[in-house]
Amino acid sequence: MIDYWTAFILGIVGSLHCAGMCGPLALALPAASRSSASYVAGRIAYNIGRVITYCILGVVFGLVGKTLVLAGIQRWISIALGVALLAGLFASRKLVFWKPVIFLLDAVKRSMSGLLKRRSLAALMTLGMLNGFLPCGLVYVACAGAIATGGVVTGTIHMAAFGVGTIPLMLAISISGKLIPLSVRLKLLKAIPVSVVLVATLLILRGMALGIPYVSPDLSQPSCCSMP
Repeated sequence: MIDYWTAFILGIVGSLHCAGMCGPLALALPAASRSSASYVAGRIAYNIGRVITYCILGVVFGLVGKTLVLAGIQRWISIALGVALLAGLFASRKLVFWKPVIFLLDAVKRSMSGLLKRRSLAALMTLGMLNGFLPCGLVYVACAGAIATGGVVTGTIHMAAFGVGTIPLMLAISISGKLIPLSVRLKLLKAIPVSVVLVATLLILRGMALGIPYVSPDLSQPSCCSMP
């Protein structure tokens, strides 16, 4: 359960980052119609689309985690992921400009530009789903946590919790039509590295299997409550 709360909190803090990166897109969303109810419904559909994509990623990375459990190396992968996240805090931002990343980003943006001309709820939900595939360091952190859960269902719930955590701020921005002032956002962004360190620490502790319930369980012992 602590994994899900960690993912949810990461989503809440990470939405501060989303406000700067994806806020302009949320503000540019077309209205399905002129009614207020339809306007709000469209923004909700967009955010549901993002969560759906995160759940798909949860299935994929949860399956990876389950495979690692069956291979008996989940502990070491969990520790490696935690160390990698900590190292990533000091990594160069030049990775953002890596050619495969740029290619993927351009492809997604082209698809999104066409959908911005449509006004249906389906188009807005699809926009949200595509937005979920945009390169984002915080999503990668959440995916690392999904691997550590060691199951498809648990990985999916983990990513869903992360996505739900991002909804309140992103929905508020898209409905209000305003972004958080830059000065405030810059101050709040300082909390993001703290969240990354928290997730990384939990991953390392989980891999160490110290026998601490929920935080660092003994992974060598099968759990009667484990989920597939």
